[in-house]
Amino acid sequence: MTPIAAAFAALKQSGHLAFMPFVTAGDPNMDCTRALIRELGGRGVDLIEVGFPYSDPIADGPVIQASYTRALENRLQIDDIFNGVDSLPTDELPPLVAMASYALLFRRGVKSFVSRAVEAGFSGFIIPDLPADEAADVAAIVQGQGVDLIQLISPTTPNERAKKILAAASGFVYCISVAGTTGVRDELPPELTGQLSWLRSQTDLPLAVGFGISHPEQVDVLRDVADGVIVGSAIVRQVEAISRGEATVEEAVASIGEYAATMVAATHR
Repeated sequence: MTPIAAAFAALKQSGHLAFMPFVTAGDPNMDCTRALIRELGGRGVDLIEVGFPYSDPIADGPVIQASYTRALENRLQIDDIFNGVDSLPTDELPPLVAMASYALLFRRGVKSFVSRAVEAGFSGFIIPDLPADEAADVAAIVQGQGVDLIQLISPTTPNERAKKILAAASGFVYCISVAGTTGVRDELPPELTGQLSWLRSQTDLPLAVGFGISHPEQVDVLRDVADGVIVGSAIVRQVEAISRGEATVEEAVASIGEYAATMVAATHR
């Protein structure tokens, strides 16, 4: 059983949903990222998604795009991310999931990238620009390392294509709540629960919902149809306050930790 599968199995046994926060690696620097990961782990989050900054993200909204730009302008390198995560006590942290463009894996070499990431402590990969029907070789490399390749399904994915994506997925299924890019939204679309119910009938993999989740009240809508929630922009926006000079690293990390505690309380209710 992979670390991600084990995490979801334990949550299911406890009757809890998973809370998975997203952080941008290197925004504003890796020292902050390390502090944030440690804080989130200490607050009891269940998984942590780590975004690898890329100049042309395809699914991220303006908040996360801006965080990628800040990190890249500070000359962040992939090895900075690996070395930074490598220095963390990952055996004391929840599973870490790398969100990385396929271009980053291709440029370094997929085997080399995956091997180094796993060595650093990553337990899974989300590659948003790698179509499921072209992912077989990458999936074999990833799963050969004993970790997971997570696939994304959007509200506009036809059922037949969704079945093919599910067949290629492992760990969990990243269910995009709305058509469009990442970002905070006040409400989730009413048709989301219908899609999740259909997906539940097609797979035993956990279903984690991302895009638009930002506050604990939204968890109740998903409690009976999903296995986890993913929050990105609501966290990255608080990190942005550091670059604007409105908060110190310590203040931003503490504030995010308090926010994460409210989401953990909601998902573990």
